Amino acid sequence: MLKKLIHLIFLPCSVATLLMEKKNAGSISPEEDRKLTMHLKICKWCRAYQKKLSILDEIMKKTFIKKESDEINDSDIQGFKDDMIKKIDF
Repeated sequence: MLKKLIHLIFLPCSVATLLMEKKNAGSISPEEDRKLTMHLKICKWCRAYQKKLSILDEIMKKTFIKKESDEINDSDIQGFKDDMIKKIDF
């Protein structure tokens, strides 16, 4: 009960996920970072989302940095999807 109350008062999940995306983009304020950190300490669902988000971000960076000068074709997209599924399915 207390966790639910703190969860709602400090930061709802919908805002936490937005802040995670902003943090990956590198544009989060210190206040937002503090609130996000507090939220992640009490919300196991958002911690799981953050872990999957970091995996996706890593895959995207590797894919697009590697293919920076080349066009991406259908086999690249399918390979990306397969890699994502492997990493997410722990």
